Amino acid sequence: MADTTPRQIPDQIFDVAVLGGGPAGYTAAIRGAEYGLKVALIDSSPKLGGTCLHVGCIPTKALLFNAELWDYLKEAEEFGIAGVEARSLDWAAVQQRKSAIIAKHVKGLEFLMKKHKIAVIPGYARLTGGARDAVHTVDVDASGAKSQVKAKHVILATGSQAKLLPGLSADDRILTNIEILALDQIPKSLVVIGAGAVGVEFASIFRSFGTEVAILEFLPRLVPPEDEEISKELARVFRKRGIETNTGAKVEKVERTASGVKVSYTDAAGKPQIKEAEKVLVAVGRAPQTVDIGIEKTRVELDRGFVKVNECQETAEPGVYAIGDIVAGMPQLAHSGSMAGMVAMAKIAGRAFRPVRRERIPSCTYTDPQIGSVGLSEAQAREKGHEFKIGKFPFAGNSKATIVGSHDGFVKIVADAKFGEILGVHIIGPQATELIAEAVAVMELEGTVDHLMFTIHAHPTLSEAMLDGYGAVEGMAINA
Repeated sequence: MADTTPRQIPDQIFDVAVLGGGPAGYTAAIRGAEYGLKVALIDSSPKLGGTCLHVGCIPTKALLFNAELWDYLKEAEEFGIAGVEARSLDWAAVQQRKSAIIAKHVKGLEFLMKKHKIAVIPGYARLTGGARDAVHTVDVDASGAKSQVKAKHVILATGSQAKLLPGLSADDRILTNIEILALDQIPKSLVVIGAGAVGVEFASIFRSFGTEVAILEFLPRLVPPEDEEISKELARVFRKRGIETNTGAKVEKVERTASGVKVSYTDAAGKPQIKEAEKVLVAVGRAPQTVDIGIEKTRVELDRGFVKVNECQETAEPGVYAIGDIVAGMPQLAHSGSMAGMVAMAKIAGRAFRPVRRERIPSCTYTDPQIGSVGLSEAQAREKGHEFKIGKFPFAGNSKATIVGSHDGFVKIVADAKFGEILGVHIIGPQATELIAEAVAVMELEGTVDHLMFTIHAHPTLSEAMLDGYGAVEGMAINA
């Protein structure tokens, strides 16, 4: 009989053990090493990078870039490029490029782990309880080979997984973000259940490649967390692109048929409806992976499966921190998880840090058109009792938008009426996911409309739309 007695990693007590190798976990590990801490990174996946690198952010955005190029080729004659009428799409090559991008960055992570002398330990990790003599013990199971890792601090970064509707399981027709990224051919038709970032991004991708797409969203509008005007504009552009959008739709049943899937739902008027398609993508959110990691043996507190933390990411169990998708009250975004990891490591190392502020986390959706937002929406500003002004500038008035052939969308600024402080910025249009970085920096520095109206933006650039947006707050946009 094999010896299953847990064995401690020899002669090691780490300063920090990080559980999970996604963006939150590996960023925390690297920052800890930069602070001079001895760090162990424990991950059960064959390769580092987590959902984001392998079946999330990176491969999805790679496909979105391909889709953008394909859409430009459709309008090639407008740009003076002839002879591309016989263009054809090599889907296998598209998938190969996506895989190559992932592989490149996996190697990059492996290099960074070696560079910073981070101990990467393969296996599934579980907490064993609180610290004893100021040292935590973590059980690690690597395909039956059991060991223990000891550390003065533990950071939970175990990530999330796609939710499925009750009674459904993923297969070759009922897809989550994992299966849809591995399709060997483009489906002729697709029903997308859920109009959050994942749902609308895949809807955008496959519509560009010719798929007939229908979106079913339970809530009253697409991308529900965004400002209402952003949702309306995305719905307008999607309809123009031929994407069917159904909001207020309650999905009742998803069934396999002889040739695909059938989705039965109740529409906003309460009438039963049916949609049939070759594939269905279920994009109804992500659940935190906090089951079976030993939390019940600690004082860590949960809220609907999410971990409660304080401003330095520490849980109710001393010495145990949580970052990324599992944290209560934070968006499930790679960049917020990464910053939370840096905050936790700074606290552990006794360095200065600034807590992650929910209202300073940018949200980006890489559809066509792109969406970037930060801070309060107009409705949120009203709910919080702010006296505010709105500035809005359309990309139709921006010369660079004309040059790149992308006129849909606008910049919307929500500013304090008395002092002009920027409360929120909402962009839908070309390169919105890049432009939003300016707004985040401005808000971190408590910039005002007065400052920004006299901040020079280069011409011709898409960023000039930001300048006109600030000016619009005072009714003084130059190009509107």
